[in-house]
Amino acid sequence: MASNSELACVYAALILQDEGLEISATNMNKIIKAAGLEVEPIWPTLFAKNISADTIDSLLTNVGSGAAVASAGPAAGGAAPAAAAEEKKEEKKEESEPESDDDMGFGLFD
Repeated sequence: MASNSELACVYAALILQDEGLEISATNMNKIIKAAGLEVEPIWPTLFAKNISADTIDSLLTNVGSGAAVASAGPAAGGAAPAAAAEEKKEEKKEESEPESDDDMGFGLFD
């Protein structure tokens, strides 16, 4: 579970992103102090170094879109054709199951 310091930094970064301001430790500290919170000085510095406006924007726009899965596929090399082959096998299995019930010699209304 995230600590209050981490949450304060996340919310400060989101506010800065929303306002179109630079995400820096100084700006984050201003927002955190305006909210009446106290955090250790390391947290805003860490968040400012690791989060940029571009990363927040891409995280917010790609939530649930599957873009991360799609972009990871080509990096894996031959994994995409293998996944397509597995899907075809699953489709064939689904088609053959109803036929096997008929081969047993009884039906639903017999």
